[in-house]
Amino acid sequence: MRKKIAVLVPDGVGIKNYLYTRVFKDVDAELTLYHNFDDETLAEIKRQCDIHKTINLPDYHEGVREKFLRELIHLARLKYSARSLKNPTILFNWKRKHKSYKLKSFYSAVELAALAVTSYKTILKLEKKYRKSLKRNPFFSEVKNLLKQQSPDVLFCTHQRAINAAAVFQAARELDIETATVIYSWDNLPKARLALKADKYLVWSGYMKEELQQLYPEIKASQIHVTGTPQFEFYSDEKYLVSKETFFNRYKLDLAKKYICFSGDDVTTSPYDPMYLDDLAGAIRACGMETEVGIVFRRCPVDISGRYEEVLKKYPELIVEIEPLWRYNKNRWTAVYPTVEDVALLVNLAGHTELVVNVGSTMAFDFGMFGKPCVFINYDQTDDTHWNVETIYNFQHFRSMPSRDSVYWLNDRDEISEVVRQALSETKHRVLPWFERVVENPGTASEKIYNVLTQ
Repeated sequence: MRKKIAVLVPDGVGIKNYLYTRVFKDVDAELTLYHNFDDETLAEIKRQCDIHKTINLPDYHEGVREKFLRELIHLARLKYSARSLKNPTILFNWKRKHKSYKLKSFYSAVELAALAVTSYKTILKLEKKYRKSLKRNPFFSEVKNLLKQQSPDVLFCTHQRAINAAAVFQAARELDIETATVIYSWDNLPKARLALKADKYLVWSGYMKEELQQLYPEIKASQIHVTGTPQFEFYSDEKYLVSKETFFNRYKLDLAKKYICFSGDDVTTSPYDPMYLDDLAGAIRACGMETEVGIVFRRCPVDISGRYEEVLKKYPELIVEIEPLWRYNKNRWTAVYPTVEDVALLVNLAGHTELVVNVGSTMAFDFGMFGKPCVFINYDQTDDTHWNVETIYNFQHFRSMPSRDSVYWLNDRDEISEVVRQALSETKHRVLPWFERVVENPGTASEKIYNVLTQ
């Protein structure tokens, strides 16, 4: 009998990582997609994945009690993680700036309540209260009825921190439907946003499994499955990679030059990226490398701020911007997602440029799939007390780095030309040991995930 798999995809990146990959392609299962996507997004998904049925979830309106408990649990777990891992930078994941008086008052109350949470047992009690509060929301009853009608064998969620997914999973548990979730990214666990209580947890590596067990000791080792993540499979799929000549001609790049990819992050994560791009371009021009080296700029797909415009105008012959190929719907964040064309674009950027430069980005792993080096920017632009590189590189996920030699480091703007020259002559696959520690099964994750869901 065919397995009935319900797939909950709360955001656009989940589309790329789980519906564009091989996880559910040519499989002997009946697939139902639970979502809040628009018709255009659904049409794109159906072109890439064999969906048998789609069910639009009702809108979720979080009650004050639910939100208070959720945020209280978040802060309490951040404090627990910071103590457990002996890393105070974990507390930077707690947002302290709020615009309205109402929000300031709300979060002040959360912080006051968190002072009374002094044991892990109390956190577990709060989570039990949170799950009970979810059942009072009309959304819970509606979702429970939808699941009861479909009666899937397993419910799989592609993002462990989605707010509405907690209620969906609670409904599934009451109906004795098996549940499974992936941990969205390598840096997510210490951030204390594991909103779901699942039967199975799918992680990238043994390293991540150990971290999950340390931070969530109530989860049994038998519930955690090391599958890898399918997002790196694109790099070994020949259908995405075109020749260097084709790629360069498409984007009017000079075949006589070596290109550096500067990848930007969002405004909050890396507010000074335009200044770093300016430094990089200025250093290449000043040392006379402009005739042999160019820069390809890829901004963060969700960064539509326009903050790079002045720098791009300043270096029109040196910097080539290649826009991410994402679809946007300003009125619905779930309808912001990468197209298949953007998957191919990223594969070819990593395959045909020589190295990537950024502030601590996962793009190091994407480029590492082709053995390309990564340069991490490691100097400050200002005396900003709220954002500095020392804090960034003390974040917990960077402790997974087996050696600082995994990447090149730009410790000062005066070093740029020297470090770039070194990286361009790279012969050693520096990032590989780090990648292998964080990501297991990069070529077979899809099959492993599907096997866990159907076993």
